[in-house]
Amino acid sequence: MNAELSALQNDSLALLEGDGEIVLAQPRGFCAGVDRAIEIVERAIAMFGAPIYVRHEIVHNAYVVQDLRQKGAIFIESLEDVPAGNTLVFSAHGVSRAVRAEAETRGLRVFDATCPLVTKVHVEVAKMRADEYEIVMIGHRGHPEVEGTMGQTPSGMHLIESAADVDQLEVRDPSRLALVTQTTLSVDDAAEIIAALKARFPLIREPKKQDICYATQNRQDAVKFMAPRCDVVIVVGSPNSSNSSRLRELAEKLGVPAYMVDAPEQLDPNWFAGKKRIGVTAGASAPEVLAQSVIARIHEFGVRSVRPLEGIEENISFPLPRGLS
Repeated sequence: MNAELSALQNDSLALLEGDGEIVLAQPRGFCAGVDRAIEIVERAIAMFGAPIYVRHEIVHNAYVVQDLRQKGAIFIESLEDVPAGNTLVFSAHGVSRAVRAEAETRGLRVFDATCPLVTKVHVEVAKMRADEYEIVMIGHRGHPEVEGTMGQTPSGMHLIESAADVDQLEVRDPSRLALVTQTTLSVDDAAEIIAALKARFPLIREPKKQDICYATQNRQDAVKFMAPRCDVVIVVGSPNSSNSSRLRELAEKLGVPAYMVDAPEQLDPNWFAGKKRIGVTAGASAPEVLAQSVIARIHEFGVRSVRPLEGIEENISFPLPRGLS
């Protein structure tokens, strides 16, 4: 088996040597919400000592989770696993009102790492339910962000995942209907679903500003620019990362082979055989150090040059919660 792998690597080297190029999407990697969430965990550990408990993975990236685990974070799914009086951090994906209430009842010191752009959607839901609107949420069933957003109200919300789901919707009053979306969706897929909703429910109320976050939009736009110029696209991100998965899907929809990895050893030499231009991007929860390790591994297959593409320079930052700043 090792001999076969060695032969594949040699073939790749022969095909790429001298004229291979890596092109880097801009922007890529961490967004402001992810930066903030990780800093919240690290500061809580520094201020209160290990262990610090985190409900769900702080962000969906195996590298980040393992790094924080080594620093003293314990990741849990049930608040029953947090001893009374300890420190708890809510993940960047947000939580339901029931989870917040349970944390208060258990007397936990809580720091909320919910991305402010997810919190914005939670506020929208609360206001629209107060105005007696039913709400359609576009999102992926089972994703923690969706569970947290749906959990902002005990009733009056409908979850749909595709345009086909629109036909099955039954609402009380079509004139009192609104929509929100998960922040990490495919921009194009969400637009298709929203168009279907508006066709069936012309009076449906949309957010004043789209719920899909700036980082998701920017990274997808960067892939749309990069992918047509490449022979293959590598997305750095973990399998449970929604925004990373959308980047891989987008490149494939543009007709370019695309693969997602969250460690350099996952790269397969076969992917690069005969390919002269390799595009690399990273999801909003993937650190640049991991992207660079993937790039270094691609270099070993014979690609020598690296060229960053032009793109949006992001300079957004979010404040830390009280008690940590």
